[in-house]
Amino acid sequence: MNDISRTSELDLPAVHLREPWWRRPTRVAQRSHLIGMLLVLLGLGAVGALGWYLAHRTAATQFNRGAFRNRAASTVGVAVVTRQDVPIYLDALGTVTPLATAVVQAQVSGVMTKVLYKEGQQVKEGEPLVQIDQRPFQMALEQAQGNLARDQANLANQVAIVKRDEVLLKQDSIAQQQVDTDVATQKQLEGAILTDRAALDSSKLNLTWSTVTAPISGRVGIRPVDVGNYVTPSLANGVAPIDVLYTLPADLVPKLEARLRAGAQLPTIVLDRTRSQTLAQGMFLTVDNQVDTSTGTVRLKSRFSNEDGALFPQQFVNVRLLLDTVPNALVVPSAAVRHGPNGDYVYLVTPDDTAEVRLVKTGPSVDDKISITSGLSGGERVVTEGGDRLVDGAFVKLPDQSAAQSSSHGKWSGAAGANGRPRRHRHAQGGGQD
Repeated sequence: MNDISRTSELDLPAVHLREPWWRRPTRVAQRSHLIGMLLVLLGLGAVGALGWYLAHRTAATQFNRGAFRNRAASTVGVAVVTRQDVPIYLDALGTVTPLATAVVQAQVSGVMTKVLYKEGQQVKEGEPLVQIDQRPFQMALEQAQGNLARDQANLANQVAIVKRDEVLLKQDSIAQQQVDTDVATQKQLEGAILTDRAALDSSKLNLTWSTVTAPISGRVGIRPVDVGNYVTPSLANGVAPIDVLYTLPADLVPKLEARLRAGAQLPTIVLDRTRSQTLAQGMFLTVDNQVDTSTGTVRLKSRFSNEDGALFPQQFVNVRLLLDTVPNALVVPSAAVRHGPNGDYVYLVTPDDTAEVRLVKTGPSVDDKISITSGLSGGERVVTEGGDRLVDGAFVKLPDQSAAQSSSHGKWSGAAGANGRPRRHRHAQGGGQD
């Protein structure tokens, strides 16, 4: 019995593992059915999870859009795209140089008695500058006049003597030698009179030179001596009309020459060191005939009347040469143009108060405005302030809208509705929700 039991226990696993052939198809079918049920359940679960995800994602997206709109509704400053003529200027550094420098020197020596000008004064040609003591020159003039009168009297007497000699010679009452001597004396007196006349003219000229006048019109410099000093012909005093010399890159010469060949007059403006004040206005005069190979620039000159005396010789100034003018160009404030990886752009404010990025190409600028060559057509509103907080499609508020909202505070609440826009409520006296 013990052996049989052990044998039965040992053979038991083999009996269970080896099933009859008629039971095997039933178990295979059950397993296939279970697998199919599991796959169906997994598919239904995946579909349900996807639907739940899409539903919650749409709601979250709507919520985020509303929050973004509320967050992006920034107050911005705007300007309207307009049209105006845009001048094209060439900017350069220049040096003021005199058109002509005249060193005024005293032609006679004497004591300076009067100074008839102020240092730095604008004077005209022939205007008196300095007066030298005239008394010595007046006395020399009178002496020359006296010498002339004396010699003229002697000459008249000698002429009469020669006439008498001629009569006596015909009567053979005088020697020929005496007649020749009297004729020679007459000629000497005639020469003396010529010398006296020259001395008289010289005295008159010295008297005239005792008043020093301006040889040209311009600005008088600093005088070297004062009243009471003894001056000589080395007295110097410069006066100078004004030109301005400046340089521009040689690449601009063809454009400049083309404008000159067309007969254009090129106005020139001189600005101070800070470029905030206009010192003088003049006209372009000439361009040099060669290029400086060391700097690649060419020298130009413009002339200024300098009536108010704002320009001084050897003064450094900023020069603006008007090369051309772009007529009826589209312009926007310079603050409206921004720079990005795709080029220059502006933020347009659309009719529904959203920001739209618009790529533009810029042209010449004037003052605080810049011209637009492409990208705009005119009349659009562009953002000038507050653009750093904007993105494409963001809602914006204009300053007048912000002021209106501030004045109506307490009448309308700013709670966002389901569509992401502010939801309005009536005032407390009005009752329920709008």
